[in-house]
Amino acid sequence: MTQPRGAADRPTIVIAAGIFPDPGRITEHYGSACATAFADLSSAEGIATRTARADAVVIATQRLDPDRLAALANSVRVIGRAGVGLDAIDLDAAKRLGIGVINQPAYGALEVASHAVGLMIAAYRKFTVTDSYVRAGWSGPLSLAPMQPLDELTLGLVGCGTIATQAARMCASVVGRILTFDPFAAEIPAFVERVDKLDDLLIQSQLLSLHVPLSAQTRGLLGARELALLPDGAVVVNVARGGILDENALAGELNSGRLGGAGLDVFAQEPLPGDSPLLSTPNTILSPHVAGYSERSSWRLASWTIEDVLGYLASGSIEHGKVVVAGTR
Repeated sequence: MTQPRGAADRPTIVIAAGIFPDPGRITEHYGSACATAFADLSSAEGIATRTARADAVVIATQRLDPDRLAALANSVRVIGRAGVGLDAIDLDAAKRLGIGVINQPAYGALEVASHAVGLMIAAYRKFTVTDSYVRAGWSGPLSLAPMQPLDELTLGLVGCGTIATQAARMCASVVGRILTFDPFAAEIPAFVERVDKLDDLLIQSQLLSLHVPLSAQTRGLLGARELALLPDGAVVVNVARGGILDENALAGELNSGRLGGAGLDVFAQEPLPGDSPLLSTPNTILSPHVAGYSERSSWRLASWTIEDVLGYLASGSIEHGKVVVAGTR
């Protein structure tokens, strides 16, 4: 553990080890505003020791269940989630304990949207198939059908928040229609058509992209029944959360040849287990939960999270992200 350093009147922020690529840059950049410590926050016992006298903690995907939250020192007033998803934090327990929670929904919206669009086009245009054909000596079976031109396809977006809206803008001049199912979106772009039922979206979407958070309501949202509604040859893209999609059902549809392909950046279990059926499904592009990455977004995530934590500690207000739980400590 790197020990906090600096004057005692500065707040101390304990950051989960390994979540930022350049911890030295963070310490140097914010050294006049706060003391920083980088620590393993994976266990309740370690959390209790390592957050003593800390004012805030910053995590990425580290799980903060009720026991781990209760282990935080009483001095901890806020948790900065360096990222978007909140499924690893028990928000009800945080609220009961009076601990604020902040996340960063917009830090890498452009990156995630472009990753989704890249996976979508690569899978539909069968880049993995044609790449393998060339590497095999320009020989062997090469089956590309069905493959309609993109401007004859319908893109279905499950969720229409910031990232989905960015993806829609990128695709607006490429695909024929864009639909969305999002009962919670107050506004959607004028060129996107809203549908009231998920089933109605699925039966029309040759391209399907998932953009909803993982919650009790969305866990298992796309199962065998829902995937069976997609048109033959459809492509499924998920850059949201793994638990939204039934991976075994998807693998079955891909292996049968009924679905045309998939592009996945997130999985129910990460790292993806070695016995996952997705490792051998045809025309499937996998990436290791890196959709939000670019050099710009990496520093933006770190700096926005630290700055919002400092703003919250000073005044209760933040500039970049969202206060998900307003604490009382």
